[in-house]
Amino acid sequence: MNVIKVGGNELSDESFLRRLALAVASFKEQVVIVHGGGRGIAELQAKLGVATVMVDGLRVTDAQSLQIAQMALSGDANKVIVRALLEAGVQAIGLSGVDGGLLCCEKKIYGGHDLGYVGQIVQVNRRILDLMLDNAFIPVISPISLGTDGMIYNVNADEAAGAIASALAARRVWFISNVAAVLDRNNRRIDTLTPSEAFQLMEEETIRDGMVPKVRTALEAVAAGVPEVYIANLEGLVVEQGTRFIRSTT
Repeated sequence: MNVIKVGGNELSDESFLRRLALAVASFKEQVVIVHGGGRGIAELQAKLGVATVMVDGLRVTDAQSLQIAQMALSGDANKVIVRALLEAGVQAIGLSGVDGGLLCCEKKIYGGHDLGYVGQIVQVNRRILDLMLDNAFIPVISPISLGTDGMIYNVNADEAAGAIASALAARRVWFISNVAAVLDRNNRRIDTLTPSEAFQLMEEETIRDGMVPKVRTALEAVAAGVPEVYIANLEGLVVEQGTRFIRSTT
């Protein structure tokens, strides 16, 4: 079982979508895809005159921004991925975390900041995923999720992918974006990292800025029992190359 998280920046690139679909079609194991769409959200907010507010890389989501996020993620981003997969002969079904109560979350509080309608996954309804996978369908999941309070929340797609991988006991998780790997201070690819090594690099600020939440999510997935977690670009997915996170080298 492979869980592939796709960043939203490349989803307007038809070439990327075709290559992603072909890569997924070549997999011999079952696949679940989780996607982001931050770029699409920001573009739609700009068109509608809604300001984007961020706190340490986390998007603050008010009621209007939540509506925009649902349109950009569950409406647009989700369907362009499904379309590309279908054109490549891959049976794919798009859904959000709200559908069937797939992703259950609680309101997220970060460092005392109120992020609005931003959630944190507390439960994954694995039965829905098993039904699709058992019938040879690939789920394509938007991280818009259902709160325990009955409200709808936007959830970080990296966190959603990690939670889904843990629930499915996935063998491997891929975080795919335009970043090929975690780099050292000399801009060389780091092939393998253990949790202790990764935390050391974050303390030294070799790992910094937008890479920090990706690495933390990768470490959370490893801690939850996923044997291998990769940060890679699409080419890395094809050749199984990027930065691999494992629990220990011993």
